[in-house]
Amino acid sequence: MLLFMKVLFTQFIAEMGDKTQLMLVAMTSRFKLKDILLGTGVAVLVLNGLAVLAGGIISTVVPTWLIRLIAGAAFLFFAVTTLKSDDDEEENVKDRKIRFAPLSVFCTFFVAELGDKTQLTAITFGANEGLSSAVVVWLACSMGLFAADVIGLLIGYLLKSKAPEEILNTVTFVIFSIFGILTLRQGFGLLLGAGSSMILPLTVAVTVAFVIVCLVLYKQAKKN
Repeated sequence: MLLFMKVLFTQFIAEMGDKTQLMLVAMTSRFKLKDILLGTGVAVLVLNGLAVLAGGIISTVVPTWLIRLIAGAAFLFFAVTTLKSDDDEEENVKDRKIRFAPLSVFCTFFVAELGDKTQLTAITFGANEGLSSAVVVWLACSMGLFAADVIGLLIGYLLKSKAPEEILNTVTFVIFSIFGILTLRQGFGLLLGAGSSMILPLTVAVTVAFVIVCLVLYKQAKKN
């Protein structure tokens, strides 16, 4: 249950304010609510299923300690990306008329979400937890992503006035940073041994380096 809630919450926060969430708001003028929910739900299940499966397969051929280190680095990378502006992200989804409306929603959402940070998060969790927890990770990722998109669909137009993008980015940054540091610490423990005296110094060193990088990127973002 702890793993389920952790994955669900992470995916939920990561999707809040994302381009696909806002894209669903725009779809309300073209499709019925039930069609959007159906198309989005199926797309979420398929995308997260593929992502978790890919991550689970990786876990069977890569040492656990290396997976932890890679996963921790990935989480920190996701945290850093929240410091960058999304102004350069342009959605070029063509307006296609498909008779079966849910299929149109599915195709649009699938293309827009493919390779997004939420899918990369699912791959990371899948690799980090292995095939034994694939179903739990898949369901948690899907529910977290879908819940965020439903909220975006229903009240997305209020997000910018009630919850500025800076606040959402800050929450996302904190969540990914915490998971990243803790996961790296686990990786160091598996690599060096649980009782190694080097685990804490390495974790502190990585944390300090991460903070410095974030401060530099934050200052650059402010200047721009």
